[in-house]
Amino acid sequence: MISDPWIRRFHQAEASVPRLVCLPHAGGAASYYLPLSQALSPGLEVSGIQYPGRQDRFGEPCVDNVLTLAEEIFQRLRKWTDRPPALFGHSMGATVAYEVARRLENDGMAVAHLFVSAARGPARERTERVHLMDDDGILAEVRRQGGTDAALLRDKDLMRLVLGTIRGDYRAIETYRHTGGPVECPVTAMVGDGDQSTTLDAARSWEEHTRGPFELRVFSGGHFYLNDHLDGVAGVIRSALRPEARR
Repeated sequence: MISDPWIRRFHQAEASVPRLVCLPHAGGAASYYLPLSQALSPGLEVSGIQYPGRQDRFGEPCVDNVLTLAEEIFQRLRKWTDRPPALFGHSMGATVAYEVARRLENDGMAVAHLFVSAARGPARERTERVHLMDDDGILAEVRRQGGTDAALLRDKDLMRLVLGTIRGDYRAIETYRHTGGPVECPVTAMVGDGDQSTTLDAARSWEEHTRGPFELRVFSGGHFYLNDHLDGVAGVIRSALRPEARR
């Protein structure tokens, strides 16, 4: 494993097992994927991407552009030449993962699978302007989406500290415009049936962005359905990355 401040490993994995790289949502950190890593290890090697501007990288400026963020991650993952990675991205992380996958494939590296969670296809119109709201407006949107511990939301001093990073992440995804082509790898889209930000049709539109097989998996719940369906999501990932599915 390459040592890099962008990459976090939480659990040991067996040698030469499939590699899964997880990209967080807006305002999220690599540690969001700690439970998923625990559920999948040691049968999969799970890594989380730590964007600048949060947790131990709090002092670094947030990258508020999806393409710049994808390029930074690509430059690190392209050093892994022993086996192709699979990518998992939730919400904003799904779009970043798609752009990383495109770059890896354009560089001649195979991508085992792209898992996109709680996200509309990259060509879908983006009209939200959360990043232009005042602080209270952004906090209200974070509450509406769910997924953030209520105790943290009540800590006004802490939330004010991280608002700059959250705003930067929303700016990144809300100003993103799709210009690239499809990926070659299989794509699995996952979504909650009550997600107010990603309709089933919007999740299904990922099929337009791959030349490989596509599958849509629907879970009960909202934008952070993953919090309540960890075992189910882990099962989807294991099934897609089992040896016979990769032939």
